[in-house]
Amino acid sequence: MPLDPQVRRWRERRIADQVRPLYTLTLAEARAADLAEIRAGGGAPEPVHEVIELTMPAGDDQLPLRLYRPSGQPRQPALIYFFGGGWTLGQIDTCDGICRTLANAAGCVVIAVGYRLAPEHKFPVPVQDCYDAVSWIAEHAEELGVDPDRLAVGGDSAGGNLAAAVTLRAKDQGGPPLAAQLLVYPNTCFGADTESLRENDDPSMFNRRSVDWYWTHYLSSPSDGGDPLASPLLAADHAGLPPALVITAEYDPLRDEAEQYAQRLAAAGVPTELSRYDGMMHGFFLMYPVLDGGRRAVDEAVRFLRTRLGLVR
Repeated sequence: MPLDPQVRRWRERRIADQVRPLYTLTLAEARAADLAEIRAGGGAPEPVHEVIELTMPAGDDQLPLRLYRPSGQPRQPALIYFFGGGWTLGQIDTCDGICRTLANAAGCVVIAVGYRLAPEHKFPVPVQDCYDAVSWIAEHAEELGVDPDRLAVGGDSAGGNLAAAVTLRAKDQGGPPLAAQLLVYPNTCFGADTESLRENDDPSMFNRRSVDWYWTHYLSSPSDGGDPLASPLLAADHAGLPPALVITAEYDPLRDEAEQYAQRLAAAGVPTELSRYDGMMHGFFLMYPVLDGGRRAVDEAVRFLRTRLGLVR
C-alpha cells in the first residue's frame, strides 16, 4: 500500500522543516530531539488516578521507575514497559503518554523502567536492568499493590527487543512468571538482511541507517549480536514463553525481523498474534493522538492486555 495519508502529510512536514536524521546529530542532540519529537506527537498526557516515582538498586546505581495506577483497587495486574530509542535514546518521559493511556484503557497498573543507556552502558546492561526491574517488582508486588501472578512486559522498538529478551531470561532463570509480552515493532536480530531493511532507506523516516547507528552504540563488538539476549530471534528454543502480541508497520526496516519473531514464537507453540499496520511507519504506535493507525494499534494492545491479564469484562 502507499503511505497512509496522515503519514504522508507528516513526512512532507518533516521534509519542509528540514528535520535532520537522528544519526547525523551528536548523541546529546539526538537525545533531546528524540524526546521533543515524541512529546510533539503524543498530545497532552492523560490524567491517571495516581503516579508514583520510585527507585530500585542497580549495582552502585539507582534505577528510576514510574508507576501509573488507573484506580484505587488493590492487587491489580501490571504491565512493565520499556521505552524505545535504540537502547541509546529515551527515558521514562519518552513513554509517559503511552503508559498513561494503556493504564487507563486496559485498567492495569503500568510501570515504566528507566534502564541505563548505551553507549555509556552497552549490552548486556540494559537487558540486565530490565530483568532486574521485573524481578524487583515481583518481589515488592504487595507493597506496590500489584498482582505478581499477572505481570506482563512490553515495549516499542528497542523496548520491544528488551521485553523479548526479558522473557527469555525469565524462562532460563525460572521466573518471575510472566503472563504476556507486548512487542511493538521490536528489533529481533542483529545483522538481519531482510527485504524491509533493504527497501526502507528514506532519510526523512526511520531507516536502515538508523538501525545500524543504534546497534553500533549498543554492542561492544559484532559478536555480541549473536547472543539471544541481544537478538531474540536467534534463541535456540522459544517454547514456553508468554503469549505475545507483535505489532509491525509496513514502512519500517524492522518489519520483517519482527514478523519472523512472531512466526518463530507461533511455531514453538506460543500463543501469538501478529498485526501489520499497512501504510504506517516506525514510531506510529506512540503517535496515536495524531495517527488513526496508531490509535487502532493501541486499542489492539489494550484488548490483548485485558484478555491476557484477566481484565475482560
